[in-house]
Amino acid sequence: MKFTEEHEWLMVDGDVVVVGITAHAAEQLGDVVFVELPEVGTEVVADDEVVVIESVKAASDILAPVDGEIVEVNEAIVEEPGKVNEDPEGAAWFFKLRVEDLSALDDMMDEAAYKAFIAD
Repeated sequence: MKFTEEHEWLMVDGDVVVVGITAHAAEQLGDVVFVELPEVGTEVVADDEVVVIESVKAASDILAPVDGEIVEVNEAIVEEPGKVNEDPEGAAWFFKLRVEDLSALDDMMDEAAYKAFIAD
């Protein structure tokens, strides 16, 4: 897995990257009450706002970590937003992105670097 400074995790599966938020981010948000996902087929550029999350504490946007095309979204978290708090780094992934250049992930943090980042 790779991690971003925006508290997203990425898992590579062939040319597809699965994107979600970290347990740390879910904890900071508090109880998630609403998730709005992008349309499948949407082309995104790194740092585009892709997902809207609302919690009891705040509203947040999830940004595209890299350029690509949305190929799948997780409808289960739209129907039950609380899943984001229950399993943020597993079943509560947000979207899958087909990526042409996986080297864009090379500069992202590994798990040890992310743990050091959130410890600061």
